[in-house]
Amino acid sequence: MSKPARFLTFKCAKCAKPVKVTLQKVSACSHIQPYQGICECGEIKRHATGNPDAVKSYVESNELHWHHHH
Repeated sequence: MSKPARFLTFKCAKCAKPVKVTLQKVSACSHIQPYQGICECGEIKRHATGNPDAVKSYVESNELHWHHHH
């Protein structure tokens, strides 16, 4: 299995500028690879790949230090 990219770029939902998100450090769990970044306008952008339930939980979370629970 290949390693996930360390950085991804998305368009900000608020101002449409590009925002770079960084792969977050997670436990050894391979269910999710969460990304997070902050746009110049201050909007937080979250993205994740992996288990659909874990991805949904992460993207909808407002927690700064989110953790995947089994």
